[in-house]
Amino acid sequence: MCMYSANEGFVNDFHFFHYMQFAVRGAGLIMLEATAVLPEARITPGCLGIWKDEHIDGLQRIATAMKKCGAVAGIQLGHSGRLGSSIPLNRYTEGDSFKSGTSSGGWPDRVFGPSPVAFSSQFWTPKELNERQINEIQQAFVSAAVRADKAGFDVIDIHAAYGMLLNQFLSPTSNKRTDKYGGSFENRIRMLVEVADRVRQVWPQGKPIFVSLSILEGVDGGWTLDNTIRLAQLLSTKGVDMSELSMGGNSPDAKIPGGPAFKKEMASRVKQNLSNFLVASVGVASNGEHANRVLEDGCADAMFSGRQYLRNPSFALSAADELGVNVQWIDQYQCARPNLKYDTFF
Repeated sequence: MCMYSANEGFVNDFHFFHYMQFAVRGAGLIMLEATAVLPEARITPGCLGIWKDEHIDGLQRIATAMKKCGAVAGIQLGHSGRLGSSIPLNRYTEGDSFKSGTSSGGWPDRVFGPSPVAFSSQFWTPKELNERQINEIQQAFVSAAVRADKAGFDVIDIHAAYGMLLNQFLSPTSNKRTDKYGGSFENRIRMLVEVADRVRQVWPQGKPIFVSLSILEGVDGGWTLDNTIRLAQLLSTKGVDMSELSMGGNSPDAKIPGGPAFKKEMASRVKQNLSNFLVASVGVASNGEHANRVLEDGCADAMFSGRQYLRNPSFALSAADELGVNVQWIDQYQCARPNLKYDTFF
């Protein structure tokens, strides 16, 4: 989840301590927040970046430290598209708009999208990308993947959910193009498929690639569950190993049925239609029993959680204790493991 705490995309001490709190407390895979592949690919001026080699050292510090604690280090690569040049959510009460102008570090003249369709009146109206710019963005994803590998990350996640640029290309509500990147389903998915294909060519074969997708858009005429299934089937042939499945994010008018049960059902529908392709469910687990039930019922192959870890950085250890599972603790915290009776000696 975005922390909006970077300066010019660079990692700082906050990011290090933020991610390390999960690493020392049992998280199996830690995925860094949406990290911009270009300066204008940031959502806000405070978003992390990986658009130049100078960003590698700070990212490498985090990846190396996480892996020393036994965690798998992942990073999400993203482009904000029409959501760019925005203010952070925690500053929204300061005004009635999400727009970040040049005086507050924004880049309103460099907000791009598949079509000049704003997310809402509170966001900038994007300029339509031409094919040269589309190719440059694809190359930026490729270069970012190379830097992520140099920084020591084990996994990359291509962000095509929650209204980000690649999600905008997928949906007919935000993509009104009439060229090869718009119109038909095959054309609207072309941008993402080409990005995945090009990234797979430079990302080491022994390291997995994930793609984040929104299962459905929740508006009439928008992206649907059936679209997600068709796209995931194609991505599985392009070297993508797993998809994290969320909901909505590309329209302020989205109506998504509430509750974890619906998300669980939708993830299960996708998984049932795929073979040799992993599915992760996002945002449906508030405790260990719930997460375990999703996995045991065969609705997903993995569970991803964001806000729950912000509430409880020890969520993985708490869930293991709840389920009676013996998991590895880092050496420095061994005396705090439950049921070891260390209090006998101290």
